[in-house]
This record gives sequence, structure tokens and C-alpha cells, in this order.
Amino acid sequence: MVITYIKSSLLLVFIVVGSIVAVGQRANSDDAPVTFEELYDAPYDINQLFIGFQPMYGETFVTNINGGFGFEATYFHQDVMRIHAGARFAYGQKFDQERNRSESNSVFLLNSDGTTRKGMTDPINAYNYFEVGGTYHIKDFEKDSETKMYLYKKSYKGDKWAARVPRVAPIPSKLRQIYGARLGVMHYKTSTNLRTAMGKQGVKLNELVDEVGVPFTDNHENIDISLAANMSVVGIYAGASMTWIHNVAVEFDNKYEAGVDDLILNAYVDFIYGASVVLGDITYLDDNPSDPQRYISNPATYSLDPIQINPVGFRLGLEGKFNRTLSWSYGGEMGYRPSLKGRGFFALIKISVPVFSTNLKYEVEAFGK
Repeated sequence: MVITYIKSSLLLVFIVVGSIVAVGQRANSDDAPVTFEELYDAPYDINQLFIGFQPMYGETFVTNINGGFGFEATYFHQDVMRIHAGARFAYGQKFDQERNRSESNSVFLLNSDGTTRKGMTDPINAYNYFEVGGTYHIKDFEKDSETKMYLYKKSYKGDKWAARVPRVAPIPSKLRQIYGARLGVMHYKTSTNLRTAMGKQGVKLNELVDEVGVPFTDNHENIDISLAANMSVVGIYAGASMTWIHNVAVEFDNKYEAGVDDLILNAYVDFIYGASVVLGDITYLDDNPSDPQRYISNPATYSLDPIQINPVGFRLGLEGKFNRTLSWSYGGEMGYRPSLKGRGFFALIKISVPVFSTNLKYEVEAFGK
């Protein structure tokens, strides 16, 4: 009985020790160094033109929260400069907060007798944004660097890859770094919640007067009505950027998949000046008890001059794309745009899929026989 117990205990010990040794061997195997062969390392040999479709962007803009789609393009002119352009549009009314609120609340209302109407008569702007600019390469240089690549095998697919802690191999590579000076113009149209803006600035309804000097509240019984205003902005921006470009590929031994790092990463800061910030007057139709005929047949137009505009702003941004014929890109910004005073803060996230790129070189050498 005792001998049987000892044998069982020894067998258990051998199993545990064998497992530990096996795990240790597997760990040592995983930790074994790898060798690689460089396929290319050319950060100056990147595509010149990148064109991307943005199926989704989201913007928290105090003036008007919105989401939608857009387009972006970037053209690299050798190592001298690059030009970029973009456009964004809200998906529709439901993704254009202030337009949706305005259309829902600032509508014409039938009086109890069904003979007159009241409400804003102005068409509400749909949100759209356009931008074009350039970056001059003040300093464009190359230096020795290092990139890190994940080691991956086809056998790691699915849950096996998800359950692993990825191994990373440091790879010596060249890094292209660019110090840039930015200059461009932006234009956007939007609607905004006028009552909220007035409340933030301490502007009362009776400070808004129509074309004959009659205050708004003298003509309207309900002073809690919703009001919206259209705004159009043309801004000029100037700033600085820093760009990092890797364009390296290696082939690993030990059946690992080839590694690639072709990221073009750009960080920038811009100062913005609103050369034109136009807040449109509002037109309101109402049944004025003291003079009903005037406002039923001829809506009153009220000046928004008492509302303050802030024409200056800034932004911080980061964007990344890949040097491939067909890929994707990402970007984000935050800052303060020219807008109504106290309503300029914004934060933006955008994704571009797909992004098509080309080096614009279609000529080949030809030799006579």
C-alpha cells in the first residue's frame, strides 16, 4: 500500500516537472531571436497622390453637433510641399442636430381657428464643411531610427492569435521627418441654437428689433419659442506641422509573415482667423394681437447685431495614412473655431475607407531594337 502510494506520488511529480519543462522549452522557443532580410527601406519613395472616401465622421461642435460622410485628398510634390483638400457633409437632418431641432420646433403652427400661422420662415442651413491648403516643407530630412514589428504566423489565426501576447521585433530603419509650415482656407455653413447662444451671452429677446425698431417680445405672446439662426464662415488658417514617414519591409525567418511599416503620420497646430463670419437675420411670422394683419401677411425680420461673434480660433490635429495602393486612414482634431462667442469648441474624429494612392508614374523606358 505504501509502495503504491509512493509510486503514484512520484508519477505525479514527474508529470508536473515535465509540464514545467515543456512550457519552459516552448517559452524559450518563443523567445528565440529571429533573423530578417530587408526587402526595402525607402521613406522618400512614397506615393504622391492619396484620395480617400470618408464613410463616417463625427463632430462634437458646440455650434452644431453633426455626423456624416466626406472626401479627402493629399498630393505630395517631391520633397518640397504637399497640398490637401477635404469636404464633409451631414448624412441628413437627423445627423445635423441644430437643423433637426429647428425643423422640429421652429415650424409654422396653425392658430386655434385655423386661419393664421406662426413660426420662423427662414430656410435652415444644412451642415457642410470645405477646406483646401498646403504645407511647405521647411526641413525634410532622413535619419536612422527603429521600428517595431509584430511577429505573426498563419497558424496564429482566430482565437489562437487573440489569446497570445504578440511578440515584437525591433527593426533598424530609416525615418523621414518633415517640419512644415501650413496655410489654407476653410468654409463652413451651419445653423445654431440662437436662444442658447443668447442665454450664454446675456442677450434678451427684446434686444432684437425688426426693420422698424419694434422689439421681438412686443410682437409675440410666447417668449419661450425656439429660434435658430444660419451662419456662414470663411476662415484662414496658418500653422506648423511635423510629419514622420516610415516605408520599410522585411522578411523574417522561422515561418513568420513579412513585416511592413509604411505609416505616414502627421501632427499639426493651426491658428484660425474668421475673415467672414456672417450670422443671418431671422424672419418670424406671427399673429400680433395689436396689429394682426401686418405680421400675418408680412413677417418681421429681426437683426442679430446684439449677438457677439468670436472670429479667432485654433486647432490641434493628428492624421495617419499608409503608403499602399488601397488602404485606410484616420484622423482627429480638437480646438476652437470662429463662431458665436462661447460656442466655438469642437472635437472631430474621421475615418477614410478606402484610400486609393498612386505615384503618378505611368511612363516606362523604351528601347529600339
